[in-house]
Amino acid sequence: MTSDAETAATLDAVFRRDRPAVLATLIRLVGSFDVAEEALQEAMAAALEAWPSHGVPANPAGWLSVTARRRAIDRLRRDRAQADRAANLAVLARFETAEADVGLESETIVDDQLRLIFTCCHPALDMAARVALTLRVVAGLRTGEIARAFLVAEPTLGKRIVRAKRKIAEANIPYVVPPTEELPQRLTAVLSVIYLIFNEGYVASDGDTIGRPDLAGEAIRLARLVCGLLPDEPEAWALLSLLLLTDARRAARTDGAGAFVALEDQDRSRWDRELIAEGFAALDRAVQPGRRGPYLVQAAIAAMQSRPSGKVPWLEIAELYEVLYELQPSPVVALNHCAAVAFAHGPQRALELLRPLLDEPALADYQPLHAVRADLLWRSGDRSGAQAAFRRAIELSDNAVERRELQRRLAAVGAGRPPDRRG
Repeated sequence: MTSDAETAATLDAVFRRDRPAVLATLIRLVGSFDVAEEALQEAMAAALEAWPSHGVPANPAGWLSVTARRRAIDRLRRDRAQADRAANLAVLARFETAEADVGLESETIVDDQLRLIFTCCHPALDMAARVALTLRVVAGLRTGEIARAFLVAEPTLGKRIVRAKRKIAEANIPYVVPPTEELPQRLTAVLSVIYLIFNEGYVASDGDTIGRPDLAGEAIRLARLVCGLLPDEPEAWALLSLLLLTDARRAARTDGAGAFVALEDQDRSRWDRELIAEGFAALDRAVQPGRRGPYLVQAAIAAMQSRPSGKVPWLEIAELYEVLYELQPSPVVALNHCAAVAFAHGPQRALELLRPLLDEPALADYQPLHAVRADLLWRSGDRSGAQAAFRRAIELSDNAVERRELQRRLAAVGAGRPPDRRG
């Protein structure tokens, strides 16, 4: 017997960790986003009823997968009398042969999530819809989390996802990894999705921890798979390098008490040396004459931050952010450039660069903008401005670790303390 609270906690953990894989397989078998999602929701409801009295199964994800498949089969059988009877029977046949197909699939492409990413990133969808749908379905991010990444209103993002699902159904887009010759035209969206999945895993939008290692690890795994599919694509290797070099620092980003630790204060002995070595090897494969993409520039920045000497070359990094902005002009890249300039040239110059960003409507509620501005004002001696900016950043922060760090800095400003290295 388990309590309802324990069951809910276990189910939430399983859902966050295993939902994407379970859902991806369901969608492959069913051929419908909506039917698969409804079946998985019904399986979760069944778990909430069954697990408290029968106990949590040894393989919770497997239990959910089997139950969801059965619910999907029941739904399809009920719908046999409808006009799409032939299609439903074909789906039922796929369910019956699914286990037999596993061996065959293992000889080609076995990763259902990778299939789903390429389905969601079909050229029939516009780029924003491709990325949004994949983040929702494959990564399991909530609509609000994706809306924040896109800097758009949540209802707008929700409608975009609904339209993308409808387009896939109406166009009868197949659930497959496309032939090799078709991969490049989908690559930009696929890499964007993997990058955003990692970002949510590295700095979670909300929660009590700084990140979600499960999501970050999943993004790295998918990046490795894409590199295997396209071994001569430099931006795929550059993205993998960026993710590896960044994730290598994960253990050092908080101290023993769970408090945030800035890059230059981190204990580098806690960095994952194997990931760093793999990251530099991937970077070597990404560097090709005449090829320069945004992920290569970001990987180069991450490599500079990963130097064993511990000295971060902020001047070079600031220059690389200028190059990145030429390749990928966006207010977020401009903000990152401001932060690098602050370390390279001081807060006053960075504040001058940041001033136009304050008029960007998309950044009005963007928490990092206010956090960066608060630090710059603090370092420039504007205590009252810094306090106001820190309060605004705290209001916009749903991540407990980030919020505690911002509150620490706000308290330091109020006490008249000078900015420390953590600030």
